[in-house]
Amino acid sequence: MYTVVSLAILMTMVLALARALRGPTIYDRVLAVNLFGTKTALLLSVIAFLFNRPDFLDLALAYALINLVGVLAVLQFTQMKSGKADEAKDYD
Repeated sequence: MYTVVSLAILMTMVLALARALRGPTIYDRVLAVNLFGTKTALLLSVIAFLFNRPDFLDLALAYALINLVGVLAVLQFTQMKSGKADEAKDYD
C-alpha cells in the first residue's frame, strides 16, 4: 500500500518537474518547483513511516520550511526585478 503511495508521489514529482522545465511563465515554473518541494517533503514522511524512521519527519519539516522560504525569496526577487523594469520605462 505504501509503496503504491510512494510511486504515485514520485509520478506527480516527475509531472511537476516537467512543468517546471516547460512552464510558459516564471510563475508557472515557481509553482511547479514549490509543488516538487512539497511532494518531496510528503515522500520523506511516507518513507519515515514505511521504514519506521521518525527522524525523517524532522528532515521533512525542515525541507518544507526551506522550500517555503526559497519560493518566497524567488517570488520577491522576480517581483522586484519586474518592478524595476517598469520604473525604467517611466523615466524614458
